[in-house]
Amino acid sequence: MPFTPQFASVNGTSLAYRDTSAGMPILFIHGHPFNQSMWDAQVDALRWKHRVITYDIRGYGLSQVPAAEATTLETLADDIADLLDHLKIPTAVITGLSMGGQIAMAFADQYPQRLSGLILAATFPQADTPEAAATRRATADRFLTQGSIPPGIEMLPKLLAPATIKDHPDIALKVLSMIARTSPAGAAAALRGRAQRKDYTPTLPKIAVPTLIVVGTEDAYTNVDTAKVMQQSIPHSRLEIFEGIGHLPNLEATDRFNAVLHNFLDTIPTQNTKAAARTAG
Repeated sequence: MPFTPQFASVNGTSLAYRDTSAGMPILFIHGHPFNQSMWDAQVDALRWKHRVITYDIRGYGLSQVPAAEATTLETLADDIADLLDHLKIPTAVITGLSMGGQIAMAFADQYPQRLSGLILAATFPQADTPEAAATRRATADRFLTQGSIPPGIEMLPKLLAPATIKDHPDIALKVLSMIARTSPAGAAAALRGRAQRKDYTPTLPKIAVPTLIVVGTEDAYTNVDTAKVMQQSIPHSRLEIFEGIGHLPNLEATDRFNAVLHNFLDTIPTQNTKAAARTAG
């Protein structure tokens, strides 16, 4: 849906965001190399009931491109905390897909008291192997030398299931459109930051809020077995497996994804419910 972005100066940068309606806050973190428009369908589906916040990660969309060579996950988690402060939101359900899911795990590790729930889609907690880190840094160099479109086009068969590309060219076009608008410098900085990220696997058992994990069986970047291990590691978690879906379940299976979100969010106590429970106790 078209929207007029707002801007917040947080953590030394300017972030473009949108903040809709009222209710329980849900903050969405997009993946690489996209922007907050990837969540349009989720905003439309949830805004009548919840306060939905989307934003462009620093270096992406309309947010400020960093001068630093690498943007770490820790910095990106700090950005979220400061954005929530700017919006006067003490706690929120944090939702992240792919790189956004890794940022969400970093946020859960650094700011557990700010979480009311967690949604991790098409993501994995492990650090890069030395080989994977080298490939990620090489891809960062390609973004800088070739622009966003050539490496982005090569990613497309991994981002979407074959059936999605064949039967829904409109989805492929939306994905390519987001990639084409991505700043090469912003993407390169984020890729270099991800190449040096820590392993978040040991932090998963510490997550104490309701957690939803979503994975597609045709996801080329993560897999069902990894998602199952995550589900087993996070105490209050559930796993939704999307058959025949690739790395972007929110776009490839929008109706089911939205229905799963609604069902999960209904299980999370609101601040009013928590306050009443404390009073009763």
